[in-house]
Parts: sequence; structure tokens; C-alpha cells
Amino acid sequence: MMKQLLLSFSPLLVFLLHCTTTVAQSPATSPAPTNITAILEKSGKFSTLVWLLGNTQVGDRINTQINKGNKGLTLFAPTDAAFSRLKSGILNSLSDQQKVQLMLFHILTSFISLSQFQAVSNPLHTQAGENSNGHFPLNVTSSAKQVNITTGIDTANVAKSIYTDSQIAVYEVDNVLLPLEIFRHLSSVFAPSPEGPPSRASVDTSSAMGLMIRHAAVWLGVAAIAAFSL
Repeated sequence: MMKQLLLSFSPLLVFLLHCTTTVAQSPATSPAPTNITAILEKSGKFSTLVWLLGNTQVGDRINTQINKGNKGLTLFAPTDAAFSRLKSGILNSLSDQQKVQLMLFHILTSFISLSQFQAVSNPLHTQAGENSNGHFPLNVTSSAKQVNITTGIDTANVAKSIYTDSQIAVYEVDNVLLPLEIFRHLSSVFAPSPEGPPSRASVDTSSAMGLMIRHAAVWLGVAAIAAFSL
């Protein structure tokens, strides 16, 4: 009786043993690779930066470094509003090499958290090249509440952290970081103020009003002297 019972359960035991072995041998699910383009697109205000990272292939370089390399990195991400402050056509005037250098200038060669900025040494090391010759200087001043970055051309403020993990830190900045190597020879880099310079008509009107006031003051002074002399 026992023998017949064991024989009847044998197929079920074989099936369960096979399922257990298969589950045990199945590989663990790997985490999805980090994609810098997806990180920036999720925010919805870095379309110009995303275009430049794709056009220069620096975005692919970042993804390769953080997914296959052992070293971390830090990316300063200018918003679309930051790019809009640049003079019209200035990006298109850059050569392909200069566009690559501009993007690499926004990438530090190591992972730096917000708190670590208070202890870093200037100038910061970027992927754009050597900074000891003064061509790609990037200096930081930091307090408990604010991180400012200066390039010799402009200054940017770290607005907030966009993304961080063990390999990469992405920070939103309110200005494009402009390296001296590329922009020092340009007399004008930024777009003119929306208000613009005063028009000739407004200047003439202001001058006329001033002249009328001065004439009125002189007339009142003469009239006052005449009244006292009576």
C-alpha cells in the first residue's frame, strides 16, 4: 500500500523538484542602468542641455562612465532659462570641439555631495581639461545654505539637487558655466536686458523737462527778489 502511494506521488515530487531548481538557478534581476537624458527630461526644463548632450555625445559618455566605470561624477545642469540669457546665436557660433568643451566644463571628475562643497579645493577639476593654466578655472564658494560657482566669465548658483545616487550627482544651476578658454575673446556674451537702453526720444524728453524745471526755478528766484525789493 505504501509503495503504491509513493508511486502515485512521484510525478508530483519530480515536478516540484524541477520548479525549485529552476527558481534557484534563475539570475537576479539587474537594476536598470542610469540614463542622464531620462533624468533631465523628467524635470521638463533642461531641453537645451539635453540637446547639447546628445549633439556632442557627452550624454553617452556620462552614461558609460556611471554604468561601467568605478569613478563617480558631478553634473551642473543649466536650465532652459539659463541658456536663454545667452546672446542669440552664440551656441551656434561655437565649433563642435567648443561645444564638447562647454559640456565637459559642467562635469566634475568625482562625485561631490552638497555638504562636501564646503571642503573642496579650488579650482575644481572638470572634464574639460587642465585648469592650472587658467583656461578652464571653476571655483566654488559654499556656505551652509548656498553654493556659488564662478568661471571668470560668470557666476552660477546651485539651486537644488536634481538626482543623486552612489555614482552621480546632478545639480540645477541658474546660469550656464562659461569657460574663459572659449568666451574670453567675446565682447558680449549675454542677451541684452529686456528693458534695453533708453530710446533717443525718452532721453530728449527728459532733457527738455529738466531744462523747463531749471528755467522755472530761475524765474521764481527773480520774482522773489523783485518782491522783496518793493
